[in-house]
Formats: sequence, C-alpha cells, structure tokens
Amino acid sequence: MARSRLTPERESELYQAVVDLLCEVGYDALTMDAVAARTHSSKATLYRQWGSKPELVARALRHDKPVSLAEIDTGSLRGDFHEMLRRSDDCRMERDSALMRGLAHAVHDHPELLQALRELLIEPEMTGLDEIMRRAVGRGEVASDNPALTLVPHMLLGALVARPLIEDRPIDKDFLTQYMDAVVLPALGV
Repeated sequence: MARSRLTPERESELYQAVVDLLCEVGYDALTMDAVAARTHSSKATLYRQWGSKPELVARALRHDKPVSLAEIDTGSLRGDFHEMLRRSDDCRMERDSALMRGLAHAVHDHPELLQALRELLIEPEMTGLDEIMRRAVGRGEVASDNPALTLVPHMLLGALVARPLIEDRPIDKDFLTQYMDAVVLPALGV
C-alpha cells in the first residue's frame, strides 16, 4: 500500500482515532465512514492508504505499541517481565484488555481481521517475547526443555482476559506483577 502522502503526525492522529472508535463502538460498528468523519479525511484516502478496515485496525493497534518487546533487556527474565509492565499504566492495561476481549470475538466473524492482526500485531509481539525467552534460556535462568516456554503467551493472554471475567475487576500493574511472580516465573522455574 502506498502511504507517501501522510505525515507521521497525521498518521498518528488517524491511528488514535481508530483506537478511540474501536474502544467506543467495537469492531463491528467501526466503519471507514466513522473514521473519515472523526479525522476529517475522505474514505478514499483511508482505502488508498490502508486498503481495508482490518488492515487499518491492525496497523492502528501496532502503532499504539511502538516499543518492541525484543528491545527490553534488563539482564534477567524477572526484570524483563517487570519492565514490560512498567512501560504501561493501569488505564492502558484496562483498555487493552477490553479491546482484546472485543477483538477475540470479532475475529470469529471476520477472518480477514484475524489475518491482519496475526501479521501486524501478534507475530511481532510473539517474536519479541521469543527473544526475551531465548535470552533467559541463554543466561541459564530457564531450562531449554521447560514445557512452559511455549505456553508463556497463553499464560499472559489468559491473565489479561480472565481477570475481568472471573473477578469483574480491571487489569492493573499490581495484579499482573503478582501473576508474573506467582504463576509465570515459577512455571518457568525462575
């Protein structure tokens, strides 16, 4: 897709509007017309720049996570996990958890959204998490044959999705720190 005409500032503004609308109305009710109206742009511009609603949504969510997990390297797995949490705040965690729950439902009806999310958001995050785990194995913190290594993404996603459903409480740093220290790290033998 050609994206030559938008300044980085304008692109950020458009992405923020998409994330805001996604939070307000959900994926199904988010329309290119609504994005165009919110951002004072044309639908033609949106389609020319992003091609489709799923790609625009996935790119907006990727833009909202500008730091790669692979860049986090504190020298210890516990430190890396805690740094991941430090880089966010409780409001953002609550918002991201709600977005994930909504998108998890939407991908069942929209396979093109699932494809875009996997390509633009999930795979880069998984690559970064894999790098963190490779470094932990290389430092000898985690055994290379530990079966929990392949389950770390599932454990992390499970915490984000389950707490609001089980406890009717939002995700926050305190909960995720406790979860990392009590569940994820012990499962990895740390």
